[in-house]
Amino acid sequence: MAYHRTDHFDKDITDALAKNYKESISLLGEDPQREGLLKTPERIAKAMQYITQGYSMDAKAILESAKFHEEVSEMVIVKDIELYSMCEHHMLPFYGKAHIAYIPNGFITGLSKIARVVDVFSRRLQVQERLTEQILEVIKDTLQPHGVAVVIEASHLCMMMRGVSKQNSVTTTSAFCGAFEKNETRSEFMKLITNKLH
Repeated sequence: MAYHRTDHFDKDITDALAKNYKESISLLGEDPQREGLLKTPERIAKAMQYITQGYSMDAKAILESAKFHEEVSEMVIVKDIELYSMCEHHMLPFYGKAHIAYIPNGFITGLSKIARVVDVFSRRLQVQERLTEQILEVIKDTLQPHGVAVVIEASHLCMMMRGVSKQNSVTTTSAFCGAFEKNETRSEFMKLITNKLH
């Protein structure tokens, strides 16, 4: 499966989506023939395909494309990885940062690949809880490290723009496996990223 970003869109999908978005604009009370909105359905169609391109990306292939044998066993941390995703309940964005660590067990991967894995799963319709687990699981399964830790902090527009309208709320989720299930190792990781958490 492809795992590179692309701005090339399937014309049939773009046309079908644009048709639906044009109808949605009309149902919301706007005139899709108005000058400012004429190309909006097509723009939304392309934007949504870009935002959800994670469905055509393979996280395991990304990690394996830069998987190297190394006899190191110190904690590797990649923090402050920007992420942008779409809440599957309201199709409104949520955004924030991921902090990821693993303890190698014979294999490491390129640091940029960890960030790419975040893109794979965040560029789908998501919930933050599942996103956190998916990132952990693919790193665990592909690198088979001594342990993996994932912490995500994000702001959700579905809370900020609608409903309770809590503009300053941040949701934090975490997942740990292996060595990070031990309090000492988990505490070390949390201490190293704590100055980045709210």
